[in-house]
Amino acid sequence: MPRPLNLLTIAVWLTLGGAVCAQAAPDEVLLGGPQGYPRGSSGPQAQHLVGAERPENLVDSFSGGLEELLPHRTVPKGATAVVLPRAEKPEVFFYQHEGQRRSSDDYLARQRVTGLLVIKDGTAVLERYQYGRTQATRFLSASMAKSIVGLLVGIAVEEGRIASIDDLAKRYVPALAGNPYGKTSIKNLLQMASGADFAEQYDGRDDLAALIRDTIEQQSPGAAAALLPYRGRRAPAGSMFYYSSAETQVLGLVLRGATGMPVADYLGTRIWQPMGAEDDASYLIDAVGQEATFAFLHARLRDFGRLGLLVANGGRANGRQLVPAAWVRRATEAAEPHVQPFIASSYFGYGYHFWVFPGEQRRFAFIGVRGQVIFVDPALGLVLVQTAVWKTAGDRAARAELLALWRGVVEHYGKW
Repeated sequence: MPRPLNLLTIAVWLTLGGAVCAQAAPDEVLLGGPQGYPRGSSGPQAQHLVGAERPENLVDSFSGGLEELLPHRTVPKGATAVVLPRAEKPEVFFYQHEGQRRSSDDYLARQRVTGLLVIKDGTAVLERYQYGRTQATRFLSASMAKSIVGLLVGIAVEEGRIASIDDLAKRYVPALAGNPYGKTSIKNLLQMASGADFAEQYDGRDDLAALIRDTIEQQSPGAAAALLPYRGRRAPAGSMFYYSSAETQVLGLVLRGATGMPVADYLGTRIWQPMGAEDDASYLIDAVGQEATFAFLHARLRDFGRLGLLVANGGRANGRQLVPAAWVRRATEAAEPHVQPFIASSYFGYGYHFWVFPGEQRRFAFIGVRGQVIFVDPALGLVLVQTAVWKTAGDRAARAELLALWRGVVEHYGKW
């Protein structure tokens, strides 16, 4: 039976300002709890990482450890944070999974979640942290950062810095002129449809591992040089969806070339500060200071929640239109046949660097490996943010229960 919300839980909620820190969490010993969730290290050769994905280092690696180990560029907060109020008492959500009715408390007791935040109509109705993490922790975005790039491209188009998303990337990154990525349109890059041959398998031996070495581990000269090794095409551009972190890194270079400023500065002035973030964020950088825009933004859970609210509100925050509403709409819809739900992936469709839920109701997501997500239902004014340390990059069992929880949250306020 689901555990009822008792007076002790409410008292802890109020004592901590509404952010309940769980007393126990799954696999605490395996994940290094007795050792205080130890940090990996950087090796003597450049910035080579050692042990970042060992089980005992995962919690730290996904909650600030890499930011401490590796060079990064700050995304500064503004002078004033926009208040994200908490409900007077935490909400409890129920969902069906594996033939049982479970609660959000059960979910946290079962899943390797470091932070969970649910926002309804601008109010945090559930906020929990595990494994010693707190409201002040800056969490690794993983590929949730890709969706941020999608928003920044829309702003750059609106400002006239990018003339058209039909432009080829080489217009803004001349160093890629002879490379398949340089010969791909910005639109096809946004939809993960360059057709370039890049293997992303999360086995530590794939092209993604090489891209990580050549960017945040600074094993290459950086910038376009990190992308030049990928010269083949598996399909014509615009003909198929093929998920690749390299596409986002190209778009980061496009933004740098188009705007004339670091991506961190562009994010800071166009979104982070005007939306009222409560803390700085940071990007890990390559050898020439180019941000690793495909995965390596660090921010607080509540600021990821503010990003979710920004897109839930059609690009509007703090009384200002920060991202064009029409762009947000296009970015969060799967328009072409090759990016439809159940075609782009086994479940989600794909927009302009956003994942799109199937079904008639418009819902979409920022998604990163090992359980990092921001789920958004604009019609309900609903945002769910999770940071986690799943057992594998795409842990199917954990994902199934997360989707069941999300459905329960949606059905608590409306219809699925």
